[in-house]
Amino acid sequence: MFELFSQGGPLFMSILTLILLALLAVFVMSIMKKGDEKQLNQSLQWLKSIGTLGLVVGILGQLIGLFSAFSVMETTQISPEILAGGLKVSLITTLYGLLIYIVHLLCSMILKRSHETFGS
Repeated sequence: MFELFSQGGPLFMSILTLILLALLAVFVMSIMKKGDEKQLNQSLQWLKSIGTLGLVVGILGQLIGLFSAFSVMETTQISPEILAGGLKVSLITTLYGLLIYIVHLLCSMILKRSHETFGS
């Protein structure tokens, strides 16, 4: 797991990890504070914003990685194996961003369901 973290680039992977932690913190605080409909909607909006931010930062990390790889490829001759390896590594931040977005969706569903079940 740490190998994937370092391959994805410490900058973007650290940012994505902080986004994931923020998402989980908002979710836990929302579960602990059983509020009214307005508070539920506000929590859901925060979860949506943070989840989308994770997805966008992951895609941005991939695009910056691809740009760097293509810049190097312009100046040197590389083999298809190296190109495939570089493309695989560039997908790590996007996968992490998608994972964060999936966690956002799950947290939102759980929060809505718990609000329906227990009421305000």
